Amino acid sequence: MQVDELIRQLKQGVRPPVVVLLGTEQALVDRALAALAAVVPDDQVTMNLARYDMRQTPVAVALDDAMSPPFFGDFREVVITDPFFLTGESPKVAVTHDLDGLTAYLQHPVESTLMVLVAPYAKLDERKRLTKALKKVATIVDVKPLDQRAAQNAVRQALKQQKSEITPAALAALVQRTAGDYSVMMRELPKLALYGQGGSPLDEAAIDALVPKHLTDRVFDLVAAVVAQNATLALSLYRDLLLQKEEPIRLNSLLISQFRLLLQTQILAQQGYSQGSLATTLKVHPYRVKLALQQVNRVSGTALRAAYQGLVETETAMKTGRVDKALAFELFVLRYCGGGALSRREA
Repeated sequence: MQVDELIRQLKQGVRPPVVVLLGTEQALVDRALAALAAVVPDDQVTMNLARYDMRQTPVAVALDDAMSPPFFGDFREVVITDPFFLTGESPKVAVTHDLDGLTAYLQHPVESTLMVLVAPYAKLDERKRLTKALKKVATIVDVKPLDQRAAQNAVRQALKQQKSEITPAALAALVQRTAGDYSVMMRELPKLALYGQGGSPLDEAAIDALVPKHLTDRVFDLVAAVVAQNATLALSLYRDLLLQKEEPIRLNSLLISQFRLLLQTQILAQQGYSQGSLATTLKVHPYRVKLALQQVNRVSGTALRAAYQGLVETETAMKTGRVDKALAFELFVLRYCGGGALSRREA
């Protein structure tokens, strides 16, 4: 079930006894939780809505709450977050969970209680008896990350509901500025919608003025400059980041991570992996894979490996104090851009 369908059912008075929010798209999780919380009237929330983190609180405490009658109301809502025991994970936590008790509750849920399990995982462990009992009674709501097209459509619809519009170029700029992350885009939406209520559609200038570039986005620009052998731009971007009080070692670490992604993307793409399968295999956002594919088509594998090795050596030099931290990356840029190590692919 999708979040919109859950919201429609709740508005129609259909209230499932158990709901599982399965996935990691925080904006969708927040929408679903807000709709579910509305089941409990505002003046009853204090006594009839509770939230329990399974890494800190035994599930037995949540079960005691779930089996209690609502306090001067019709419904009680119990929200269980991070139920890791539904996955294959075996973390070292200081709490002990009564999973048999939870299984028994799922077989006979209390009618006046709405139990919500917020499961920020790609999937549950289907082999477990508890998971099987859960799936028999629960409404599973899909809150997994949206792909780029679905995220763009959702943003358009959200703006339309607030009587604002966005041009295709501005939407593309928003996607680039937020790395295609739907949750990040939704956090930027209130100010964009307010700006767009003046009558004119949101354009690229509005996105540039209202949506800040995050560190990962600025680092991506820096990587692109290095890949393009543009030493002047790369040094300018790097010095701007230093002026913004970014730590050189941290920046170098982010660059290593990005070049590692480029190498992995290039190798797997040559083996026939699609953009979707690359994102799944590398466990990164599909938009990051899309941008990586665009970059690796313009540079050789030898050059990428040389750049990656150079960044690793630069980090070692920074940490051992052989070279000034701020100067070390500049030397790397001059060596690899000026020296032509990042040669273009031959046509």
